[in-house]
Parts: sequence; structure tokens; C-alpha cells
Amino acid sequence: MSHVPAPSSGADYEHMFDLAPVSLWLEDYSGIKRLFDGWRAEGVTDLADMFARQPERLAQVAAAPMVLRVNRRTLEMFEAADQEELVGQLSKVFGDDTLQQFGQEMVQLWEGGTGFSSPSVNYSLGGRRMNVEVQARVLEGHEAHWDRVLVSLQDVTERVQATARLQASEAYAHNLFRFSPVSLWVEDFSAVRRLMDEVRAQGIEDLRTFINVHPEFVTRCMHEIRVIDVNQQTLRMFGAADRDTLLRQIDKVFRGEMHDSFAEQLIDLWKGQTFQQREVVNYSLAGNLMHVHMQFGVLAGHEVGWDLVLVSLVDITARKKAEAYLEYLGKHDTLTKLRNRTFYIEELNRLSRKGPWPVSVLAIDLNGLKNANDSNGHAAGDALLRRAGEVLSKAVAEPACAARIGGDEFMVLLPGTERAGAERLKEHIDSMLELNNQFYPGQTLSFAIGIATCTHAGDLELTCQSADREMYAAKAQYYASQKIERRKS
Repeated sequence: MSHVPAPSSGADYEHMFDLAPVSLWLEDYSGIKRLFDGWRAEGVTDLADMFARQPERLAQVAAAPMVLRVNRRTLEMFEAADQEELVGQLSKVFGDDTLQQFGQEMVQLWEGGTGFSSPSVNYSLGGRRMNVEVQARVLEGHEAHWDRVLVSLQDVTERVQATARLQASEAYAHNLFRFSPVSLWVEDFSAVRRLMDEVRAQGIEDLRTFINVHPEFVTRCMHEIRVIDVNQQTLRMFGAADRDTLLRQIDKVFRGEMHDSFAEQLIDLWKGQTFQQREVVNYSLAGNLMHVHMQFGVLAGHEVGWDLVLVSLVDITARKKAEAYLEYLGKHDTLTKLRNRTFYIEELNRLSRKGPWPVSVLAIDLNGLKNANDSNGHAAGDALLRRAGEVLSKAVAEPACAARIGGDEFMVLLPGTERAGAERLKEHIDSMLELNNQFYPGQTLSFAIGIATCTHAGDLELTCQSADREMYAAKAQYYASQKIERRKS
């Protein structure tokens, strides 16, 4: 035999109302209903518009509800000893920032609803600000007069504050990304991961060998990268007006040398290196080459699919130019633009060890430099030296090396060249001298040149000395032919 529970008594409902875990207010809205009926009779159709034009009417509505009863949770929430204290200080509960929200709630009732819901702000009697979710319903059987309305308030302050903190944190992170002084790219490499998994499934173990045989795989992977977002510094760095402009022309940015560096990046990923850094070459949309320090990292939690990757790029073009210039200064003579003595000695030592043999040497001395300095000043002498550099730099091509090793002394190293080849170079230098003197009338540029050839390792220093002796003999012949006393010149 089943047991049918007895119907709940009114006392039970009263008990549930009092012990409910949310704030409950039983209110009489009949005064509001009468105001609404009167305004409709006056021809009012838009309540929100009337409140905007006549705010005193909104205040009139706000004063109309009567609080009949509140539960324990309400007294706790609003820090009131009893209902009388709470009702007597309602002006503290509903602050100025609540009135406009109350007006929107009343519009919901005006438009035919039997209740309303909205977020709002209330205050405890002690002044604590609370974010609340308001739910109100005209009780069944009281729709004609609104004399019984149940209002529930749920304190959602912690949730609202947590949401605000989250939004602030997201905004902070967004601003860090958007306005970072470093170029940042958020990318999706999941398609690249799938391609590499397919290659593994084919039994490939050495990706480098696979790429050497199938270089198109690198290009295919590059095309599968999906750029999710870039920051402002990226647009400035690559000369793009906006994100869409940059992404439409991404093939202009990543090209040329980028293919090889991206291949190395793929090989590192193949080995499980999900954080990488290296120096690469990119191009601006205007076509300017940029040296870039790149950092690549798969973000935490995305290591399996590589669907979220952060790439940072720092433009190091100026640094690379400075390094290249310092390297240039370390190996070149600033006046003639030829190699300097330091480079010459290093190259001489390298050739002494490795060849290729034979190695020929031209020892060159500038005729008449002292006379030019004494007669016309050191500026004239420097001009002759610069012209000497022009002639030798145009006449001597790699792998040969022309170097200024002293004030007016030059050496040319010719690896893999017999004496006949060195003689031809001497003739070419003489013809270049003739052209140079036609182009620079006035002070004549003249070289004394000696030639020697070395066929075995270990004899190169002696070969240079032999070329020096031949050069000095040519120099003596020059001064004799010019009837110039060297000690007086």
C-alpha cells in the first residue's frame, strides 16, 4: 500500500520562506500598478522615454513598493538586526547607481510581463557594496493588482569580482601582446604536426635525409602554417598597414634564405625541441632584407597538437651591420679598401699549410709616394694610395687576394696559379694603371712589381722574399729610368 504524503500546510511554506538560502522579499507593488494605470490613461506609451524626460516620475515609482516581509538571509545579507531596521533604512540599501536599473526593471513590467530579472547593485546597512541578481514575480492570483510580488536577491559579488579580475587579466595580457616592443606572432602548427606524423608513419627516421631528397616538403609545411594573430610591432616592423595586409602578402616576408632556416626548425621539432631560437632572414613588404632573432615556442598545454605557438622576432639588422663593419675593419685597410696586413698574414699561413699549389706572389711597391708627400702634402699621397687600391681591387679577383701590408707596400697572393698566370695578372695591372692615369691626370700612379712562385709547402715565406727582391730591382730600374735619386726623392 503506497503512502501519499499529506499536503503541506501554510506553516511549512512560511518555514521554507524564512530559511531559504537566498534573500527573499515579499512586497506589495499595487501602488506601482495604480501609477501605471493612471499614466496609460494619460496616453503614455513609452515608459522609458517618460523616465528619461521626467526623472521625478521614476523616483515616484521607486517610492511606491511596500515591503511586507523579508527572510533571515535578507537580514544577514544586509546586516540588519530585524525587518524594522532594514525597512527604516532602505535609502541606504538602494543607492543612486540602483535607480536607473530599477527603471529598466519597471519597463519589463510595463510591457506586459508579470516579473523581471536583472543585475543590480545594493548596499548593506554597513555600507558594503554588493552585486546582486534580482528575480521578481507577481504571485499567482495577484496579477490584477500586483499586491503580492516575490523578489529574490542573490549575492554574486564574488563572481562579478572574479569576472572583473579575469577581464582585467585578459586585458593586461592582450595589451602586453598588442603593444609589446617585440614582434609577436600567434600561430597554429597543427597541420605541420599532422604532415610530420604522416612522414613518421611511413617509417622515416631521419628527417634531414628525407628533406634533402624531398625539399618540397619544407615548402608544403610553410604553406600549412596558420597565423592567428600578430601585434602592432609586427605591423611596424614589416611595413604593413594592418594584419590582413600583412597576411595577404606573407610570401613576401618568408622567402629565399628562410627555406633553409625553416628546414632546420622542422628538424628540431622532429627531435622534440618545442622551444627554439635562431637567427633568420626575413623581408619587409617593401623588400628590405632584415636579420631577425627568432624565438619559437609551443605553448603549455598544446605540446601534443602544436595548435598554439608563440613566435617572437627581434630585428637585429643594425647589429648585424655593425658586426659586419667591425669584421670588415678587422680585415681591411680603410684607406685603400684592400685586405690589411692581419688578413694577409692569416691567408699566407693558411696557404702555407693547405695550398693549393702552386702559389704565386706579387710584391708591389708604389713608386714616388715620398715625393708626392713631400711636394704636395700627405693628402696627395693618400690620394695615390686610394688609386692604388682601386686598381688592385679591380684587377685582382677571388680566390686571389690583394693586401696593403705597409705604407706603400702591397702583396697579391695567387693560390693555384703558376708564374705564367702571375705574369698575365701583372700585365693586366699595368693596363689598369694606364687607364687610371688617363682618368686622374696630374700625379702619375706607378708600381714596382716582383713575381715569385712556390710549388711546395713550407717554401712560401722564401717565395715572398724572392718576390720582394724582384720588386726592389724593378723599383731601382724605375728610379734609374726617371733619373731620380731615391735618397733625395
